[in-house]
Amino acid sequence: MSPILESRGLTKTFGAVTAARDISLSIEEDTVVGLIGGNGAGKTTFLNLVTGYLKPTAGTVRFQGRDITGMAPRRITRLGICRSFQIPQVFDTLTAYENLLVGLGIVSMGRKAFVGSNLGTARPEAVADEMLERFHLREYRDEPASVLPEGVRKLLDIAMALAVKPAILLLDEPTSGVSADEKFSLMDLVLGAIRADKVTVLFVEHDMDIVRRYTQRILAFYDGKVIADGDSATVLSNPEVRRLVVGEPAPEEGAAPC
Repeated sequence: MSPILESRGLTKTFGAVTAARDISLSIEEDTVVGLIGGNGAGKTTFLNLVTGYLKPTAGTVRFQGRDITGMAPRRITRLGICRSFQIPQVFDTLTAYENLLVGLGIVSMGRKAFVGSNLGTARPEAVADEMLERFHLREYRDEPASVLPEGVRKLLDIAMALAVKPAILLLDEPTSGVSADEKFSLMDLVLGAIRADKVTVLFVEHDMDIVRRYTQRILAFYDGKVIADGDSATVLSNPEVRRLVVGEPAPEEGAAPC
C-alpha cells in the first residue's frame, strides 16, 4: 500500500508552547488509523495542520505525493482531504437535506457555488439523498438541525464530509457526546458508510474500546509527538502508552496484556 498522507518534521509553536514536535509519519491508502492521546497531546493540532487550519512553524505535509503545506482549508478539501469535528459543524436553521447541499457546495436559496470535482456527473440533490440513506438519516431529511439529537448531528456532520467523495476522512472524536449504549452502533454505521467507498480514515478518539475495536493501526501522541505507532494490541500494551495516555499501570513483565 502506498502512502496517501505524509508529514515530515511537522512542528507548530505558539510562543513558548510547542503543540507539535517534529511529527514524521505516513498513512497508507485504504486503512483505518486511530489517533490517541490525552488533552493537550497535539492530536487536534495535527489535524489542523494537515487540513490547513493552522500553518506549521516547520516541516511539510504531503497528500498523494503533493506538497500541501500551508494551503488554505478549502483548497485542501477540494484536493480530497475532508474532516468532521468534535462539535458538529452544521447549520442549525437548515434541514438535514439542506445541510448536505451546503456540504456539496450549493448555497441555500438556490444560489449556486462550487461543486466538488470528485462528484463527476452526479447531481448534488441525488448525492444528498444517497447520504441520507447511507447514514440512516432519511427520517430527519426535513428536520432543522437544531432539533436533531446529538448522535444524529454527529452523523450529519460526517455525512457532509463524506458527500464530496474525499480520498481520506479525518474524524475528531466521532463518539464524543454519544451515550455508551449508542457508541458502537454509531461507529458501525459510520465506518460501514465510509469504507463502502474505500475511503482512508484517521480518527481521534479517547475511548479505548472504540480504538481497539475499529482500528488497524494506532498512533499515540504525548506532548506534541508520536510515542508509539503500530497495531492496536502492540500500542495499547506499550508501557509508555499505558502510563502516559491510557492512565493505567503497565502490565508486569511476563503478564498477558489486557
